[in-house]
Amino acid sequence: MAQHFLLTARARTLSIGSIARMTDDEAEQAFIRLRWTNGPECPRCQCDALYRYTSRRIWKCKACGHQFSVTSGTIFASRKLPIRTYLLAAALFVNGVKGLPALQLSRDLDCQYKSAFVMLHKLREVIGAGQSEGELSGTVEVDGAYVGGSQRQENEAADRTDRRGDAPGRQSVVVARQREGRTLPVVVAKESDAVPFIRQHIAPGSVVHADEAAGWDRLHAHYDMMRINHSVAFSKDGACTNWAESFFSRLRRAEFGQHHHISGKYLIAYAREMAWKEDHRRVANGDQHRMTTAAALAHPVSKNWCGYWQRGLLD
Repeated sequence: MAQHFLLTARARTLSIGSIARMTDDEAEQAFIRLRWTNGPECPRCQCDALYRYTSRRIWKCKACGHQFSVTSGTIFASRKLPIRTYLLAAALFVNGVKGLPALQLSRDLDCQYKSAFVMLHKLREVIGAGQSEGELSGTVEVDGAYVGGSQRQENEAADRTDRRGDAPGRQSVVVARQREGRTLPVVVAKESDAVPFIRQHIAPGSVVHADEAAGWDRLHAHYDMMRINHSVAFSKDGACTNWAESFFSRLRRAEFGQHHHISGKYLIAYAREMAWKEDHRRVANGDQHRMTTAAALAHPVSKNWCGYWQRGLLD
């Protein structure tokens, strides 16, 4: 019997130790290779004629006089920590297949919880940018689940109620997942509210698999539908939503096993993180690290997370 990919050496191409042993020069060179294919260039005018200030690790453009560093204009702009720390954070992030708590990262990197919290959300923003757009086609599975919120169970069984949608802060995460393809999540108040999102991101002519929830009845007018009654079977007559359920399995483990609580305000970020990790579960962790770090260096300054705690203090 063939060995599972994740158990093979091909899945392990990233060494945390090698990153931790990097010098400042080696870490900067790693960032330079990931950001610029042909060496440093001015982010303002794209000129490659530069002066190098070795004492401050910055360049000055000979054409326009703009001064910049390897992280200027990226999501890591105005950084306070060494570059090696960001490489380590990205490595720990991609290795955390069920998510990485900010408190754990703060201990691993010996930094403040606030720094770890913002750093992780910046990485989620980077990889989540591609999990909110595009079109799915072929065979697509659609499903939803309630996530977040908290409501204490009553002691007496007779007093207990259905807590799936009534808990304060509880929202529905709906996912559209193409078999052997991409995963697109969205956060809505209830499953039926996701129908416009589904129609926008699933190509006409696709075969859509869904459960018996009434909210999906409206999709019959637009797609060839296959429905599965989960009270009878998980897969029957070719209909199932197991690919979508695989995504929710990872999201549930992240919620209960890693973070323990996910704020509704940031739920979409966590959902997109789990979608990205589902889509890249058969990619070696070294490749995942390069993809994440390169995307971060190509991503502009975050409007949501740059100065996050300072804005909170000012408010």
